[in-house]
Amino acid sequence: MSGLVGRETPEVDGAVVDGAVVEAGAAPPGLRVLIVDDQAVVRLGFSALLESQDDLAVVGSAGDGQQGVRLARQLRPDIVLMDIRMPVMDGIEATRQLMASDAPPRVLVLTTFDLDDYVYDALRAGASGFLLKDATPEEILSAVRIVGRGEALLAPVVTSRLIAEFAARARLVPPPEMSSLTPREREVLLLVAAGLANGEIARRLCLADQTVKSHVSSVLFKLGLRDRVQAVILAYEAGLVVPGAGNGLGSGA
Repeated sequence: MSGLVGRETPEVDGAVVDGAVVEAGAAPPGLRVLIVDDQAVVRLGFSALLESQDDLAVVGSAGDGQQGVRLARQLRPDIVLMDIRMPVMDGIEATRQLMASDAPPRVLVLTTFDLDDYVYDALRAGASGFLLKDATPEEILSAVRIVGRGEALLAPVVTSRLIAEFAARARLVPPPEMSSLTPREREVLLLVAAGLANGEIARRLCLADQTVKSHVSSVLFKLGLRDRVQAVILAYEAGLVVPGAGNGLGSGA
């Protein structure tokens, strides 16, 4: 993790429970973050960075998915930074179990380029986005705050390409609920699938930002989806967007 690995980081001041770390004391107001990664240097690096921010608090850390699920249920974090390949229980199954809880946290997957195949499975399990481990400190902080606001982390260049590539593996028939979408809502769904943010969609369609936000909310409600990540995956899997094709989303769309 550039900018983090190799820098001196403090020892975590907290209780160790079955190999997991629970931060001592009450967390200050702000986003509560749980770090789940089997590499101690990654956990310490992320912890040092996040704790340097007034609006972020690391409430605990775990070295495998099973510990992570247990701590998440105990500590109720807002965000879980989740590695994918871990012993005992991997990040995909851990994410799936967290999403089955009554009030699941937002999951931000930690990965490297050679784990793209697994990232898609994590997104299908309910993760809100993914973050490359070699991201800069500024990118890491931005990603945590974006997901903490309840938004999906969809970088148009990387994430859309990844989803397009791997969603092609399991194309599904469009769900019957798709017919309930208005032509405008369907258009908005396609632009969401292209990785555009609400402001970009508003400019593309010459609409107010609030109008686009309302359309996105309506699409998610009608299709029974939790967030934009699920909308993107559904659009590819339902064949609305064809990987590698233009899909009518060029500048003149």
